[in-house]
Amino acid sequence: MVSPPGYAGAPRKGHLVFDACFESGNLGRVDYISDFEFDLFIRPDTCNPRFRVWFNFTVENVRETQRVIFNVVNFSKTKSLYRDGMSPVVKSTSRPKWQRLPAKNVYYYRCPDHRRNYVMSFAFCFDREDDTYHFAYCYPYTYSRLQHYLASLERRNLPYLQREQLGLSVPALTSLLLSSTDHLSPEKEKKLVFLTARVHPGESPASFVCQGVIDFLVSQHPVAQILRDHVIFKIVPMLNPDGVYLGNYRCSLMGFDLNRHWQDPSPWAHPTLHAVKQLIVQMSQDPRGSLEFYIDVHAHSTMLNGFMYGNVFENEERVQRQAVFPRLLCQNAPDFSLSNTSFNRDVVKAGTGRRFLGGLLDDTSYCYTLEVSFYSYMTAGSTAPVPYTEETYMKLGRNVARTFLDYYKLNYLVKCKGPTHIQRVISQICNDGMNCACRTEFRTDSHLGCRVTRKPFIFKCQRNRVITWIFI
Repeated sequence: MVSPPGYAGAPRKGHLVFDACFESGNLGRVDYISDFEFDLFIRPDTCNPRFRVWFNFTVENVRETQRVIFNVVNFSKTKSLYRDGMSPVVKSTSRPKWQRLPAKNVYYYRCPDHRRNYVMSFAFCFDREDDTYHFAYCYPYTYSRLQHYLASLERRNLPYLQREQLGLSVPALTSLLLSSTDHLSPEKEKKLVFLTARVHPGESPASFVCQGVIDFLVSQHPVAQILRDHVIFKIVPMLNPDGVYLGNYRCSLMGFDLNRHWQDPSPWAHPTLHAVKQLIVQMSQDPRGSLEFYIDVHAHSTMLNGFMYGNVFENEERVQRQAVFPRLLCQNAPDFSLSNTSFNRDVVKAGTGRRFLGGLLDDTSYCYTLEVSFYSYMTAGSTAPVPYTEETYMKLGRNVARTFLDYYKLNYLVKCKGPTHIQRVISQICNDGMNCACRTEFRTDSHLGCRVTRKPFIFKCQRNRVITWIFI
């Protein structure tokens, strides 16, 4: 309870009661400024004071029509989407669906009262005395929610889905592995796709994207059925369950940023990461299979849209092949930005899954970080950002799943649809985006017809640009 200084006695209506002692909750301290203003301090990640971004708390004992200003005063990041119109989300007992606060009620500024640190202030009016109000940085996706979701999948007794325990985190929370059933004939080479999410626990949009992928893959959609028949998917939907449970932003219970320890994870300090790495190494060494994709799903606090990070290689052909999947995804997802997608080998990112596995796996494997904005996306031709919802995050996940079929759409999967669609894709992939003669070349060159191939075909067009052909 936060009451005026010097007040003693039973709390009155309007003496706000704050709480963050629940799963994924985070609020460190509340300072009373006036009856209408309160300073809120984010609790740092456990065992690591560097990270203070995620908040998630409730307020009760409010007075009807009570207007307040909450100042979140100790963000560890200065850059923020709050500069671009982002706002916290809120729900209440009588209105249990999360909503974003109006952007006009949110302010992000340097505050002279807090050593010129950045402060996010938002105004709010309580309208129902009996309600408990719940505020969060973004839509929460808790460990328990994931468990309920996976239990619902298990109750469906799907013959093509397996759930198994991958490992236990330090406080004995389970990190789970979902697998599409390995029912491929022995003579067929297994194509494997590995996805992980929530290595950074405060990046809750990653869980919605991951659930969208899973929902699509277990559905009866014809594309999902074809994918299940030809590709084995391995999915770890929550790589850092203890951090999620505790309400950390970036670290595990022991204060480790797991996405910087892929090179040498400890079975004691980073047990879930250690288990995932062992499994991926084992899969990559299996001659009966081909691990072709590793995608780690994150959320981004300063950029809009969905986008990808990839790796840089000396081999130009491999670089071009790596660019195929993001370009195909851009065709399927209107909120995916190809201009924000980049390929780098930043030394700071050497310990990430994308960088480490990109160096470990062979040149037929593609490793990406898939990022999605905490706030919004811009579609082609739009003039204002569209805020993400839980549903649109999951829609991006469904579009990611669809894109695997575009990548694997060879003539032993589906019948060739002719050159029309190919021309559209090639026009996107051609680096200069102009009407290149290579499109005519496809029609006239008989050896470039649809055929089974493990890799896109690489050649140089008349402008001496490297072009990636995709056989569809």
